[in-house]
Amino acid sequence: MTPAPNPERRNTQARRAILDATIELIARDGYANVTIEAIASAAGVGKTTIYRWWPSKGTLALEAINDHIGDVLDFPDTGDITVDLRTQITEVVGLLNSDIGVVFRGAIAEAQSTPAIGTAILDTIIEPRTRACEVRLARAVADGQLRADVPTRVMVEMFYSPLYYRLLFGTDILRPQDVGDLLDYCLNGLRPQG
Repeated sequence: MTPAPNPERRNTQARRAILDATIELIARDGYANVTIEAIASAAGVGKTTIYRWWPSKGTLALEAINDHIGDVLDFPDTGDITVDLRTQITEVVGLLNSDIGVVFRGAIAEAQSTPAIGTAILDTIIEPRTRACEVRLARAVADGQLRADVPTRVMVEMFYSPLYYRLLFGTDILRPQDVGDLLDYCLNGLRPQG
């Protein structure tokens, strides 16, 4: 078996062109309709270059997503968990409404029949950001801003599930102006007040 190529040896310009072409083509034509050949052509490289660096369209799409997201989804810490969640979740909504959201939906669809892509989504996109959120939520619990009897993992699921539900099932539009209400519902519960 040939060893995996060293990512450090990738041509930076070619890598950038490939990642950009991946996002652009998938956003325009749909995940299922884009081939490695089309990405290679748009990026001005040979398809063997892409296959040398990424074993599949799914792994390429995930790297393109992570590359384009960068540090955008880092958690702020102003000391006010409501402000921090609103800021971060609004950023997520913006990304999910962008070309990144189209690519992400396609990768999730592929993950349903390709377990390795599902694992890669969890390992490279979901889990690192979930852990970062849990760290921030744990600080809010320690500061008395959130209940200590609710696991932080459950809190993450409560805050982000509505976004992914809307994204994947198209039940409603993801709007930044809805973030405040969603947070209010999560933070204050559904029971009548007073």
